[in-house]
Amino acid sequence: MLLLIPGPVQTRPEVKAAMAQDIAPWDRDFQKVYARVRERIVGVAGGTPGVHATLPIQGAGHFVTEAAIRTFVAPGAKVLMPMNGAYANRMARLAREAGRVVVEVPLTDTRGATAADILPALEADPEIGTVAMVFNETGSGIVNDAAGIGDALRARGTRLILDAVSAFGVLPFPLADHPECDALVFTSGKCLEGMPGMGFAVARIDRAEACAGNAGSWSFDLSDVLAHARRSGWGSIRFTPPVQAIAAFDVALDLYEAEGAAARRARYQTNADILYEGAQALGLKPYLAREHQGPVIVTIHQPADPRFDLMEFVEALKRRGVLISNFYNTAAPTMRIGAIGAITPDDMRRAVAAIGAALDEVLPKAA
Repeated sequence: MLLLIPGPVQTRPEVKAAMAQDIAPWDRDFQKVYARVRERIVGVAGGTPGVHATLPIQGAGHFVTEAAIRTFVAPGAKVLMPMNGAYANRMARLAREAGRVVVEVPLTDTRGATAADILPALEADPEIGTVAMVFNETGSGIVNDAAGIGDALRARGTRLILDAVSAFGVLPFPLADHPECDALVFTSGKCLEGMPGMGFAVARIDRAEACAGNAGSWSFDLSDVLAHARRSGWGSIRFTPPVQAIAAFDVALDLYEAEGAAARRARYQTNADILYEGAQALGLKPYLAREHQGPVIVTIHQPADPRFDLMEFVEALKRRGVLISNFYNTAAPTMRIGAIGAITPDDMRRAVAAIGAALDEVLPKAA
């Protein structure tokens, strides 16, 4: 089966093989692996050892995103969010339910946010101390201008929390160049092609120390993750982790380093291009204009034919060996098709052919 969703992604055999072992999380040999993973992640993030640290949280991306908001935004404080997709909506809910005050900047879900979009709201409300935003919206595929927004925030002394869950490792945002960023968060099962199960925040150590006591939650307190590492060592973890997923992620990092960040991004971009152009050749309309299309996921308008049923199409495609999402979260009905994971351009060409065949099955032409 060719898995074309924006995470968890298709993985290499070496990564799968690393899962097939029993591991004690407190074992010294495993602690060496865990400490090594944390150190390597700081490097992938373009961070600075001693300035940045990897602070993991078990679970889905929402868990580590909530932890970053709880840790770096004080209870009752204001946080601004550019709202141009489903995952921005989710981030806003996480913040509100944690007792933070969300200031929304409504935007369309068909283009990325820029500094020009959010600066007026910051100027209008000097109480806003932090911007929290999604880097790559996996609802639509747009990429927000994280670097440009970060530069603007740094100039005015505003902090940043960046949800890079589906961007990390492919879309560059070197933390050493962005001291305004308190935390960049991501998960193991996306562009680094590991297994799902772990969320990671690459955070400024000084800010994690300064924000101790904000979280109101032991589980979701990144300051406590840092304090635990300092007490017990960087190979120690507070609560039982998905140890096999961490072992597999160490192998995934080997493969990432062997391929290289630029080559991986180029492969994903080629995958996305083949899918985008292939959809057009099949008479389908991509959701985004080409200049706004990122390399992670391509969304395509569902056919206007009233006979079209997304679930029926997904099942027809699955019978042809390709699995895509069976839901959408854009403003208009779409099909979400991932371009990331251990997928080659040839795989994507095969997927486009399967999409065409599945469409012929669910929307047969009149004789």
